[in-house]
Amino acid sequence: MRAKARNEAEAVTMEMTGADILIDSLKKENVEVLFGYPGGAVLPIYDALYRSPIKHILSKHEQGSIHAAEGYARVSGKPGVVIATSGPGATNLVTGITDAMMDSLPIVIFTGQVASNVIGTDAFQEADVMGITSPITKHNYQVRDVKDLPRIIKEAFHIASTGRPGPVLVDIPKDVSNKKVAPVEDFKVNLPGYQPTFSPNVLQIKKLADAIGTAQKPVILAGAGVLHATAGKDLLAFSEKHQIPVVNTLLGLGSYPGNHPLFLGMGGMHGTYTANMALYECDLLISIGARFDDRLTGNLDHFARNAVVAHIDVDPAEIGKNIPTQIPIVSDAREALKSLLDVETRTPETDEWRKQLTEKSEQYPLWYKTHTEEFLPQRVIELVHKHTKGDAIITTDVGQHQMWAAQYYSFTDPNKWVTSGGLGTMGFGFPAAIGAQLAFPEQTVVSLTGDGGFQMTLQELSVLQELNLPVKVVIVNNQSLGMVRQWQEAFYEQRYSQSLIPIQPDFVKLGEAYGIKAYQVHTEEEAEAVFSEAFSHRDPVLIDCRVSASENVYPMIAPGKGLHEMIGVKP
Repeated sequence: MRAKARNEAEAVTMEMTGADILIDSLKKENVEVLFGYPGGAVLPIYDALYRSPIKHILSKHEQGSIHAAEGYARVSGKPGVVIATSGPGATNLVTGITDAMMDSLPIVIFTGQVASNVIGTDAFQEADVMGITSPITKHNYQVRDVKDLPRIIKEAFHIASTGRPGPVLVDIPKDVSNKKVAPVEDFKVNLPGYQPTFSPNVLQIKKLADAIGTAQKPVILAGAGVLHATAGKDLLAFSEKHQIPVVNTLLGLGSYPGNHPLFLGMGGMHGTYTANMALYECDLLISIGARFDDRLTGNLDHFARNAVVAHIDVDPAEIGKNIPTQIPIVSDAREALKSLLDVETRTPETDEWRKQLTEKSEQYPLWYKTHTEEFLPQRVIELVHKHTKGDAIITTDVGQHQMWAAQYYSFTDPNKWVTSGGLGTMGFGFPAAIGAQLAFPEQTVVSLTGDGGFQMTLQELSVLQELNLPVKVVIVNNQSLGMVRQWQEAFYEQRYSQSLIPIQPDFVKLGEAYGIKAYQVHTEEEAEAVFSEAFSHRDPVLIDCRVSASENVYPMIAPGKGLHEMIGVKP
């Protein structure tokens, strides 16, 4: 009887709550940073977290948590992890989850939920998180049995970070967090229905190799998939081997050195003339890890109209979705490039093609007016590049400043460019910079943001103050919702409906209220001095750059037009 009692006592002491299992599972996944905001339904989890070495970053709004996790994931390649309470806590994550889904970022989200016995009764702070997030997650779970929790967490991290990365949500009722159970031994993930293709089909690789050998005007379109696959070096070797020019998508910037002779720039609505004309005139388009979204292609009738299209993508659903594809290759970008480097291929004769593209670059470079006393936003970007020596992690919101950063900050290394591409989320850039800085504490991180987007998540300044994170916040302040104003000028007969923001907070006083050094600059000379000081130390700084309110982003492709119909190509 005594032995039985002792064994029962030992079994009880070995039991763990669901909350403890969650934290233990996070440690097993090597999670070092957790972004979140507490609330009633996740109190058991936060109590377990209190006893954990995992670093928790307390945002001041759940939107800040998930955008920070996106920034962390984007530069590190590791899953960003987020926790929020039920109801409003979970729904405040929806924009960021959608953003991560659109831009293929590995995020694992844990949401609290009301107790299992009151789910569906409209209990206090209940929301149908499963229904809300099903269309915007790669997968989601609701845990009904605490015994399933270790397996679900392991699967969530596996799904989020393999194949095409994406967000996975785990909804945990409060009673599951509280319930005790004996811990489950480690096990391997077994998902027969989820087996993403990693290696390319050999015959398709050979077909592309043959097409390369006969092409006269080949071009590579490199997207974010190259970065997710850490395939930058392979892309460089492949393009150099066959002397094929390279165009980047917005999210692909940094996958190919921006200063390389074969680099043509970014393609799409605000891409370079040369990049867009290369996509328009090519006879072989090799797309690697890009999804042919509308901002890249313009009018589909005019996109790569004379080209054989080869599309390499780890997600088979993307191939042929928007652009007819003659050579489909489902594969991880790195594996496909390695196979292309290994296969016997005749190098195409591209001398004349490259000469034509060089002439286009020389005749139609990026430009902006220089004979003006106004402080121009393009110069802000160039000064940031100068003072960071082109070696900073740059995060942006969406809009004019985003496009100027893409055009004028030349990225030579991967994973230094963090922006909201598919969803175009205002408020993204600043908290994303916080996540990026936490991922790489020794790196210089610059949050280039507009005055509109910054006001959506500026409360996260408190995180800079609390952690003394050396993020440099540079506001490109044109006192307007700049891209909205530009479209109203171009397409709505200058009816500036609700796009001008003449009344703003004093951003300098705001920064100082959070204990952060802050400056306002109106001229290039003032900016030179302030930037020189700001980038000389490892403290957070906020710089309000008052720039020209009338400057527009060019070149531009108007809605419904083709890549060859750019406006603003020359001054």
